Amino acid sequence: MFLKIWRLLTLILVALFMGLEFAHTLELPAKMQYDGALYVTIQNSLYRYFGAPGPGAFITVGAVLWAIALTVLVRKHKSAFWWTLAGTLCLAIAFPLIYFLRIEPVNVAIEQANAGSLPTDWQQLRNQWEYAHATNFGLSLAGFSAIAMSILDG
Repeated sequence: MFLKIWRLLTLILVALFMGLEFAHTLELPAKMQYDGALYVTIQNSLYRYFGAPGPGAFITVGAVLWAIALTVLVRKHKSAFWWTLAGTLCLAIAFPLIYFLRIEPVNVAIEQANAGSLPTDWQQLRNQWEYAHATNFGLSLAGFSAIAMSILDG
């Protein structure tokens, strides 16, 4: 019963993480049309709860940590282990790898900007941030799917 509950809670956390990334992906087409002042204003106001110290950080870190723990818990169940490992690796690429290499540097640059003082490379920063989140959505979807397969398969 413990393993079933752990699997369920892991799946919920991963689904929530995937939802955060899906929200960013849905916003991408509109945000690519915004001028710099509007883009910076939205970035500095709308996403406060997505990252630290808000619930988004808890969800993201929790999803990865719970998936790692689940991989250890199912290590003796061959088929479930490989599906879980694949899902966990997808999540570990999304966070922390892509997050800290592609997203967080943009967060830092944009947090220091305002509508009247844009970074000169704000469009490159925007593209990097938006497409990194779209990539993370793909990775979190793959991670969710693999972990779901591990549950269905074993």
